[in-house]
Amino acid sequence: MTEVLAAIDIGTNSMHLVVARSTPGGGFEVITTEKEMVRLGRGSGDMKRLTEAAIDRGIAALGRMSSLAESHEARLVAVATSAVREAENRDDFLDRARDEVGVEVEVISGFEEARLIHLGVLQALPVFDRRLLLIDIGGGSTEYLVGHRGEVLEARSIRLGAIRLTERFFTTERVEADAVAECRTHVRSMLEPIARAVRGHAPDVVVGSSGTIATVAAMAAARRGESFGAVNGSRFTTAELEAMVDDLAGTSSDDRRKWGGLDEKRVDIIVGGMLLLAESAAALHIDEFVVSDYALREGVLLDRFEDQGVEHLRDLRRANVARLADQLDPDADHARHSAALALAMFDRTRPLHGLGDDARELLDVAAQLHNIGLFISHSGHHKHSEYVIRHTEQLTGFTDHEIELIAQVARYHRKSLPTTKHAPFAALDEDDRQVVRVLAGLVRIAIGLDRRHAAAVKTVRVVVDRDDDGAPAAIQVDAVPADADDPLTLELHAAAERSRLATAALGAPVTIHRGERL
Repeated sequence: MTEVLAAIDIGTNSMHLVVARSTPGGGFEVITTEKEMVRLGRGSGDMKRLTEAAIDRGIAALGRMSSLAESHEARLVAVATSAVREAENRDDFLDRARDEVGVEVEVISGFEEARLIHLGVLQALPVFDRRLLLIDIGGGSTEYLVGHRGEVLEARSIRLGAIRLTERFFTTERVEADAVAECRTHVRSMLEPIARAVRGHAPDVVVGSSGTIATVAAMAAARRGESFGAVNGSRFTTAELEAMVDDLAGTSSDDRRKWGGLDEKRVDIIVGGMLLLAESAAALHIDEFVVSDYALREGVLLDRFEDQGVEHLRDLRRANVARLADQLDPDADHARHSAALALAMFDRTRPLHGLGDDARELLDVAAQLHNIGLFISHSGHHKHSEYVIRHTEQLTGFTDHEIELIAQVARYHRKSLPTTKHAPFAALDEDDRQVVRVLAGLVRIAIGLDRRHAAAVKTVRVVVDRDDDGAPAAIQVDAVPADADDPLTLELHAAAERSRLATAALGAPVTIHRGERL
């Protein structure tokens, strides 16, 4: 049964709303989001009390978000973190939320906050089977979690955050070098117990969530001269972070406003946030961060939807792809059979293209979704497929980079070949361009091999002839019929007509033949 749920994350710095509907097989589809910079912890020093002004701002924002959730007839869950959790007068805020807005706010512990953020991250990035270290820097606290296959192995929360450090060390207009040194020493001392606990788990991927980390990623991209259009799956290195930290001392707010990628609303608190992140990287021996666009509020959604568990997250990506294909493709079975044939060719040509399992999954997804543009129009449906894949919110679990490659493979499943005259393809680096060429080339042949949409070709075999130097000279694709009496005339012709891109991508002429049944 489809359920609509809204989650509000009441943080120290900002308040976030997400409204979503549950989807079959686990996960959810986002309907709308909202964010307001409330600064509940602003002006509170040690975070022991919420000021009247901060409470007023928080209640007003909560009222607006509650009304938005109500307009979608969503069941509302609101959780509060560090600023409310630590405030001696938190009941003032909670009572007003209940009496004036009609919202029961749940104050969650640091451990629970980390657990829920972990659930959110598992929906955004393909890290379920990897041992991950999660770092979420908030305004008043920072959560550290080690997880593997949905299980929390270690979770810690410390009272360090971007606002808390700003108000302790950076209250003047200009960032003083002494203040930077003092801040780093303070953070270092607080991190030592966490470092001992986390390093023993030997995580193999580090994921950052929160506005601070997303902002650092945007700033790093700007310094590299790159555009920053998508948060999820973006990366930056500790070396890049430290280079930015080195430039902090002596800067004023006006100086930092000129930094590319830095949001005006974070000009003041980014100093403390960057130093906290840099010291975390040093203490935990981190070389690179991967950024998740999902965090606490998305974790709350997954946790509260009925009949949801963690194990389904392993198959979340596949379920989302199947759902999107079934919704938009008038013959999703044809797309799935084409995908199976494309994967068979991919496996049998690995020595030629040298691509790994990550590319194989992208091929599977692109082949399954190549025809969803038919939902809009048959004319130019390859371009419609590209657009839908790139802009849908249903492909949760894939990074933005993966989605871009999937979209381009789908776009090139027919008509013109990939060319740098097309701006999205030109924007890829050469390695990614080759991935698109290979995968789109295989998809084209696979689609031809199911020209009648009848699964007449059961599978394929591939024979590679090499010259005297060992270079590929010819690639023969044998189409094995499902019916021994079927000549496959239409399939062989259609596949041959579509073989030019694969020939160029694999480095040898591709020919299509009818094979014998095993």
